Amino acid sequence: IWSTVIISLSIPVSVIATFNLMYGADLTLNIMSLGGIALGIGMLLDNSIVVLENIARHREEGKGGLEAVREGASEVGGAVTASTLTTVAVFLPLVFVRGISGQLFRDQALTVTFALIISLFVALTLIPMLASFAGRKKDDGPARRVRAEPGTRLGRFLRRASHSVFVSIPVYLVAGIRKVSGFLARAALFLISPLIRLFDRAYNRAESRYRLLLGWAMNHRISVVLLSAAIFIITMLLVPRLGMELIPQLSQGEFRVEAKLPPGAPLERTDRVLARIQSDYRPPVKSVFSVAGSGNRMDANPEHGGENWGELSVNLEPGSGREKEEMVMDRLREKLRNIPDLQYKFYRPTLFTFKTPVEVEVSGYNLRSLSKVSGQIAENLESSARFTDVKNSMKSGHPELQIVFDRRRAASLGFAVYQIADRVVDQIRGDVATRYLRRDRKIDVLVRARENERNSVEKIGKLVVNPESERPVTLDAVADIIIDTGPGEIRRVDQERVALVTANLGYGDLAAAADEINGIIESIAIPEGVTARVTGQNREMTTSFRSLQFALLLAIFLVYLVMASQFESFLHPFIILFTIPLALVGVVLALFITGSTISVVVFIGLILLAGIVVNNAIVLIDLVNKLREKGMEKKKAIMTGARLRLRPIMMTMLTTALGLLPLAVGVGEGAEVRAPMAITVIGGLLVSTLLTLVVIPVVYDLLDRKVYTAPESEVAGEREAR
Repeated sequence: IWSTVIISLSIPVSVIATFNLMYGADLTLNIMSLGGIALGIGMLLDNSIVVLENIARHREEGKGGLEAVREGASEVGGAVTASTLTTVAVFLPLVFVRGISGQLFRDQALTVTFALIISLFVALTLIPMLASFAGRKKDDGPARRVRAEPGTRLGRFLRRASHSVFVSIPVYLVAGIRKVSGFLARAALFLISPLIRLFDRAYNRAESRYRLLLGWAMNHRISVVLLSAAIFIITMLLVPRLGMELIPQLSQGEFRVEAKLPPGAPLERTDRVLARIQSDYRPPVKSVFSVAGSGNRMDANPEHGGENWGELSVNLEPGSGREKEEMVMDRLREKLRNIPDLQYKFYRPTLFTFKTPVEVEVSGYNLRSLSKVSGQIAENLESSARFTDVKNSMKSGHPELQIVFDRRRAASLGFAVYQIADRVVDQIRGDVATRYLRRDRKIDVLVRARENERNSVEKIGKLVVNPESERPVTLDAVADIIIDTGPGEIRRVDQERVALVTANLGYGDLAAAADEINGIIESIAIPEGVTARVTGQNREMTTSFRSLQFALLLAIFLVYLVMASQFESFLHPFIILFTIPLALVGVVLALFITGSTISVVVFIGLILLAGIVVNNAIVLIDLVNKLREKGMEKKKAIMTGARLRLRPIMMTMLTTALGLLPLAVGVGEGAEVRAPMAITVIGGLLVSTLLTLVVIPVVYDLLDRKVYTAPESEVAGEREAR
């Protein structure tokens, strides 16, 4: 119980100190920084477990309490320092990551770094100090000095009173607390003793079988290496089946539907359509509300406005998962498909600002060619079940009155074109002359022409453009008024007109969708002067992945440098780096089993894993080297070191995996962002630990050719024995 309490104390001490460092770095408590603390909880115990286990091993060898603490802590001090620095080093490359991933995981990286540095300090100071209490023996100590009895009654009374308050009562209080805590500890030990016996039995059986397995592996080294390489290659063949995306889509229990009727549709029709959609809803839908129209065509947003535009907001019941949300979306899509000439788009509230998942950018100067190519791409996307909510920006034109001014005629009459245009706008749209208050509302007083003076082309042509003059001039005298269809929006990139075709994903991952779109673009005959390319989240994903690949390579390099400085060797760190490809086996299998895709969250998990998985190998190789320095033969040192390090390696692996398990389960808001990283680390850690215990000793035996000389004291001892 005491050993468990000692190790458990490292959690609150480290976490509280981490909060202080977060305050100093001006970090807030958010889902990423708290996720970093949850991520670090399992790793906080690793250093403490290794130190305390090594102290316990020295005690079992018969050493005294303080001697066991000093030698046990100093023996693994370098190893735990190196293992912590390797984990800290992998977060440094995140400074060089561009795109959303660098902004997203900065808080988490700093939080984990703070937690690990504090845990190292705790493992090397607090843990040995607390462990020393269990090994101390009671002694009489130096003779106590006998104090003279006070000569007065008041003095004797005050002495007895102070002795009772400051000595007797605290002693009895502490004794009572110790008895109660001892009773509770014995009761807890009695309750969990069957579990402890079961664990010990399972561990002893695993240790005996591990010895047999390691002995077989040491006798079949080439076979073990070839088998490991085959497992790695076969596992990597599963990578194309995982799929890729930028960030897992978040489910927050609400979504919105943007609806767009044909241009020119009146506000009444838009309102009827939205009322028809929201009239029939049932659980798990909690509430639905809609907005029909947003201003007229002269003052509305050209992309999200007008009388033909509307928006529907759907809130689900608390606890509704992603499956129910997708079910409600599919149910709404069935209704929307039955409304003719309706364009619609589903989107969720986002924690981060991203572009549309699928976005094709068609650029050029010829509007007809742009309209033709973008229309063909949109038709192909609509015919594929992979894409939903397809929208083409070239289709959203609006009927409009176009006033074409005759500049010569206007100049001959003494008018400037901009003056005429301003007066026409004031008479049709109106001008706010003043505002008046009614209760708590400010109401505009709009001055414009009467409705019957501006409700037709002929009436607009008769608007007077010079009301202050004695000789009135009408608009049709200086301009031609025609009815035409104008673009709903004008987009330009690098001074070129651009048409955008956007869509959401019906199923599958973003990388597969991008491949299919590229195939569609290649199958279309694109005229000269027009280009089409996939943009949107795919471009952001490519940029982020390239930065993360660089960060992963830089992290591995920094880990190698830390280990090289620790071991003062270039070979031993190279041997330890074999744990990283072994970890990739577990990562791919974990993602494949859970149905997760490769995303920037998974890449961050890989970078973190590069610093974690080497820790077990560092502790193992460090002990093997120490045993060989004492004169032990290489193969025997490998077998002994692997046996002695089996328990701490298994314990650190289990504590880290169990600490990440709540994140991997994916409970709470924003779980879609945290779960893939936890799944990546757990899968890679479990498999790499199991393979590390077998493959790393074999590779060490194959590659290490260093000869250690026995210490002079041991050589002299052998001579005397002879």
